Amino acid sequence: MIKFDMENIDVFYGSEQALKNVSFSVEAHEITALIGPSGCGKSTLLKSLNRMNDLVESCRITGKITLDGESIYNLDVNHLRKRVGMVFQKPNPFPMSIFDNVAFGPRTHGIKSKRRLNDIVEKALRDAALWGEVSDRLGKSALGLSGGQQQRLCIARALAVEPEVLLMDEPTSALDPISTGKVEELAMELSKDYTIIIVTHNMQQAARISNKTTFFLLGEVIEHGTTEQVFSNPRNEKTEAYITGRFG
Repeated sequence: MIKFDMENIDVFYGSEQALKNVSFSVEAHEITALIGPSGCGKSTLLKSLNRMNDLVESCRITGKITLDGESIYNLDVNHLRKRVGMVFQKPNPFPMSIFDNVAFGPRTHGIKSKRRLNDIVEKALRDAALWGEVSDRLGKSALGLSGGQQQRLCIARALAVEPEVLLMDEPTSALDPISTGKVEELAMELSKDYTIIIVTHNMQQAARISNKTTFFLLGEVIEHGTTEQVFSNPRNEKTEAYITGRFG
């Protein structure tokens, strides 16, 4: 089932065009990796999918983006961002307790019951594979966690509002190899229940965890297909050059 569908997306920041005629679909309950050199439009696309680019005054977007067949521009933006969560490159826990970090979103959406919040926080932390490490210190500051734990806390915070899609913008680039492995394992487990779109510069990571891969270059989609096909039998010589390290 198609979760996100993009048709002829052009994105401009002022007079500069960041995305050019981008068209591809994202299947539900899969991990789609967006790869390509820095500045090629990957993060721009990610921020377009939950309308974060609405906050950029000079940004103009044309084309069609649908979520479950409905234009994202017909949806209330707060409702859209509840359905489409985001995890950023660097862990960004709020300067408050572990519990309050995870409960922040549900409280924002009107949940006040302490019992319900307790249940939501525990489930989100379990889903983020963090509960066993923090269950005895939920009242302690989230800033005391390690970098890898902070990133999984940010994932838990995104999961607490029960999204359908998780956008992950280089979520392991600031982490050590062990923490990176934990986040990768977590992403693969979460894809059973969520649709995940991940921006990564790590070719091995894309090959390890994604079902589909999309290669961007200079704002254009050069190739989109199954990860196995893109990595083992690329149809475009530019894709092959990038994957084999001969790019540029």
